[in-house]
Amino acid sequence: MRNLVNTESVSAHVRGLAAEDFPAYIYDIDALRQHATQIRAALSRPGAPEIFYAAKANPDAVFLKALAPFVDGFEVASGGELEHVLAAVPGARIAFGGPGKTDAELEKALDLRVERIHVESPYELKRLANLAGSTNVDVLLRVNLAGSRAGVALAMTGPFGMDPDLIESCHAILAEAPHIRLRGIHAHLASGLGTEAMLVQAQEILDWARPWLEKAGVVHPEINLGGGMAVDYASPDDRFDWQAYGLRVSELARPGETLRIEPGRAISVYAGWYVTDVLDVKQAHGEQFAVLRGGTMQIRTPVTKGHNHPFVLLPGSDQEDAPAAEGAVTLVGQLCTPKDVFARQVQIDRIAVGDIVAFSMAGAYAWNISHHDFLMHPKPGFHYLDSHA
Repeated sequence: MRNLVNTESVSAHVRGLAAEDFPAYIYDIDALRQHATQIRAALSRPGAPEIFYAAKANPDAVFLKALAPFVDGFEVASGGELEHVLAAVPGARIAFGGPGKTDAELEKALDLRVERIHVESPYELKRLANLAGSTNVDVLLRVNLAGSRAGVALAMTGPFGMDPDLIESCHAILAEAPHIRLRGIHAHLASGLGTEAMLVQAQEILDWARPWLEKAGVVHPEINLGGGMAVDYASPDDRFDWQAYGLRVSELARPGETLRIEPGRAISVYAGWYVTDVLDVKQAHGEQFAVLRGGTMQIRTPVTKGHNHPFVLLPGSDQEDAPAAEGAVTLVGQLCTPKDVFARQVQIDRIAVGDIVAFSMAGAYAWNISHHDFLMHPKPGFHYLDSHA
């Protein structure tokens, strides 16, 4: 694999860890700020959308605090995320989305005066109206447009939001609940889209939302275009073109309306590393395996995505007789399942017991989506590279 440790600080920190420190997550907060600064600059033109970071991608409190100056708010998808984000960034603007909100979660959103609630169904809208009483609540209705989603990483169809027929039934509910103030439409339709596809999808959402909101009498409408900006694990240097997107999406905006996006992975993924060491190297039925400390119970991404996770190998063994392998090697963890695979049949010049493997692109949907307690191995340490600390 290519050398993906692209900051001296990460490499130096990895070299300074002892064997008992592995596995570990290394979060490069300086790199996170730099990336967020570039995104903010790309979305600075008149008409550019507001940025709400999707906390589900990585809710680490240090991440949230570092991102706060560069985003307009945070998107949360549970009562737990709501409390966590506000504890990390008091007073943050919040958009509360996600299907299946409980009454307790809606009450919490009301108590904490969440800025926008994304309503997923007519029944949820009715429940919210009943819980709110005479309290004013600002909502966006989530629409689920069919359209062509071929080739996307995730198509957010099915239970997410309301199709154009179902959403019509919200008019009557809103008419009887004047304290529920319709502010606009939310539409997160797919994930894993490149720049051109994101712009096509944005136009599709706007073409549907604008006449619907006009008919509903919404003044100064808000249209949340969702997230889903592509991240390419197979080619980490190929990143979403925020500059081109920022230029062209701002041209789609009309006077008097607010556009909004909620990226997550595309903001935080590049700032995280999962590093560990090689415990064993062996052959089985003609295939070579390197067994690493830890496993996919701590970084679920390669199993979830079904890919070879990008990594860099840092030689660490000074034992001449250390078990080693060359050529095609499969990197596995310590779990008692053949699914515990980081990367399968990758070409390596040499890997030996005692070497360090640093998996890049571990700053999103990695630790926070993993089944941490399976087999009860020690949990990883967390290290923050932050020159502002």
